[in-house]
Parts: sequence; C-alpha cells; structure tokens
Amino acid sequence: MIENLASTTFIALAFGVVIFILLMFLPALLELRRPRDAGPRKIMNDLATYESQMKIASMERAEEIEVDQALVKKMANVLSVLPSLET
Repeated sequence: MIENLASTTFIALAFGVVIFILLMFLPALLELRRPRDAGPRKIMNDLATYESQMKIASMERAEEIEVDQALVKKMANVLSVLPSLET
C-alpha cells in the first residue's frame, strides 16, 4: 500500500510541475508565435552618419569641460584615504 502511495504521489507531483511550467511559459510561447508589436518603426539605414553625429556631439561636450588641477589634486588626496578604511 505504501509503495503504491509513493508512486502515485511522485506521478502527481511530476504532472503538477509540468503543468505549472507550461502555464508559466504559455504567454511567452504565444507571443513568439504571433507578436503584438511589429518591432521598431524606424530603421536607420545610414549607421555611419549616426556614428559621426555622435562623435561630433561628444567632442562638443568634451570642449565645454574645464578642469582645475588644484581641485583634482585635492580630490585625489581625499580619495586616497578610502583603501585604508577597509583594514
């Protein structure tokens, strides 16, 4: 009687796990078969133009930054204390 109960419990548990996994992944499987969204609306054909515009924009931002060397040295001194805090 106990052998029959153990096998029945195992079968029910295995069946339940399979059903649970199917229920969890069913929406994803349905979405893969028929997606609701068609994807990106605009596809850039000229990637080189886009990259050159990004480089120009980054160069413009780099020119605006002015760094005070005295401030950099002070910040380096402050940050040099951090590794000694761990010990």
